Amino acid sequence: MKTSAESTFATTVEHHFKTSDRRDFLKMAGTGVVAAGMLSSTSEVLAATPNKNTALPNGADNFYTSDKLTVQKVTFKNQYQMTVEGSLFVPKTLDRKKRHPAIVVGHPMGAVKEQSANLYATKMAEQGFVTLSVDLAFWGGSAGQPRNAVSPDMYAETFSAAVDFLSSQTFVDRQQIGAIGVCGSGSFVISAAKIDPRMKAIATVSMYDMGAANRDALNHSQTLEQRKQIIAAAAEQRLAEFNGGAVQYTGGTVLALAADTHPIQREFYDFYRTPRGEVTPKGASSRTTTMPTLTSNVKFMNFYPFNDIETISPRPMLFITGDQAHSKEFSELAFKLAAEPKELHVVPGAGHVDLYDRVPLIPFDKLTSFFSKHFVTPSAA
Repeated sequence: MKTSAESTFATTVEHHFKTSDRRDFLKMAGTGVVAAGMLSSTSEVLAATPNKNTALPNGADNFYTSDKLTVQKVTFKNQYQMTVEGSLFVPKTLDRKKRHPAIVVGHPMGAVKEQSANLYATKMAEQGFVTLSVDLAFWGGSAGQPRNAVSPDMYAETFSAAVDFLSSQTFVDRQQIGAIGVCGSGSFVISAAKIDPRMKAIATVSMYDMGAANRDALNHSQTLEQRKQIIAAAAEQRLAEFNGGAVQYTGGTVLALAADTHPIQREFYDFYRTPRGEVTPKGASSRTTTMPTLTSNVKFMNFYPFNDIETISPRPMLFITGDQAHSKEFSELAFKLAAEPKELHVVPGAGHVDLYDRVPLIPFDKLTSFFSKHFVTPSAA
């Protein structure tokens, strides 16, 4: 039998995702949000259980590990003295007396490093690169309050802090550090690279421009009036929280499927709410994973990562997307606006989430050749 809090929570969640499914799930509606206060006294009751009945798609291997590498949990400070947590992957055969190319990897928006980023870091380390997956500020093991807050500048700062850390390693060539951003991190790494020339080669995979996605939704399906309603709701909630109200969340991945659940939400659910990719960080609630705070999510309205993207040149850029990806428009636009050298690589038969973890579809050979082309062989220490 459900408790009163649990019933209220379920009703709120159901209303939220039915309203936010219209047109595209990226309609960040100001209604139907999740109150954190409900979770504080009933966290065990409300802890979501991953759906174990969902079969993994062919080749899905998000939690892949390799016996060819050493993996070390690391922490370091960003420029604002906030702790960043990462996982450092080093090939066991690496000659640590020489300096080697390195790559930092950022996870999808709302995820943590254990979701997709570790997989990319592992696979690229198997190719001989030193790699570092990181939790963005406010997510996973990295610092920042409130949890799940949106701050595009701090997300970009996480990439630069990762470059700081890699540059300090005696076996890393600081002149050969690249970056991979998956989904939302694709836009964050572009934002970082525009003002951090130490990132010598930049690749994005299934990129989302989180600014455009929130301002306009997919295919520009959100009106200006709807945008203003979202901003107004966030402002009202900000005052409510200032006066002691519970933190509320918006967007993210649905907690359960219904007959009318949007196909895009189903795509994300299959990754984030099943054993395929479900991760609940220590101290977090599985009921709010992937969900940004409502009041901070409007920060994306002021996020324009593609402005001045051409200034990254002559550093090379690679944009990878699936030909079936609902997010393909963002990679195509970034490629159009970027200056040479640049590449757009379209994966046949791949959707957006497919490139998170479906190893046979992910073009690791293309990523390897891209970074190898623009990096040279290890140099003497």
